[in-house]
Amino acid sequence: MPALAFTIRDHLAGQLSRTEHDPLRNSHHIPTFESDAPRPILYLPPLLSLLPTSHHAPQKLPSHPSSISETRLPDIDPASLSLHRALHHFKPSDDQYATRPYSEAFNWDLLQLPEEDEREWYCVAFRSLRKAGSDGDSLYQADKEAHEEAVRNGGLIMYWYGVPSPETGHNLATCIWQSRQHAILANSRPKHIRAAKLAKAAYETYELERWVVQKVKGETGIHIGAYKEGPVGW
Repeated sequence: MPALAFTIRDHLAGQLSRTEHDPLRNSHHIPTFESDAPRPILYLPPLLSLLPTSHHAPQKLPSHPSSISETRLPDIDPASLSLHRALHHFKPSDDQYATRPYSEAFNWDLLQLPEEDEREWYCVAFRSLRKAGSDGDSLYQADKEAHEEAVRNGGLIMYWYGVPSPETGHNLATCIWQSRQHAILANSRPKHIRAAKLAKAAYETYELERWVVQKVKGETGIHIGAYKEGPVGW
């Protein structure tokens, strides 16, 4: 998404995410997009339930948004569930994150997953510098609608949106998808297309980066690498 970009009821019941990004906001609630937001936004779409370990991913994604729920992922594999849990601790490395390399902008090195997990996920990073005097209200409304559309599309694991630097105005937003195909489907939706058109007029500069999060079996940490080609995830 142009400024893009889970709860297991019983398992996570006593630890609903009041993140350090904003201790008063539950990270499972769809965020509001405001031009004067005081803190970065972390959004983790809620889950319906924990899937059994024997679950197999579908061979093809549906060509239409999920009708199960507008705010929950109906289908998730065990490794993605582990990543989702770890991402409750996701945060920028410091207040210079907007201009740091993607692999250094966040606390990737502190995120831990079970050794037996092995998987790749598709990431998109959006770096931007707003034009002075641009129509922020229209852009933020378009971002909100595009974000909700992406959630309905399915496959969104995390969305994180920073706060523009008070010194330079640079900002960074990022999202993680279960697969590149999920991201491509979301990008083709009408709300996303409208937000992308508004972004061209609202930003002095903007750049999309594509990355891959990799978890290797036998390790607990994750690796961040640039996306090169081909499918990512299932």
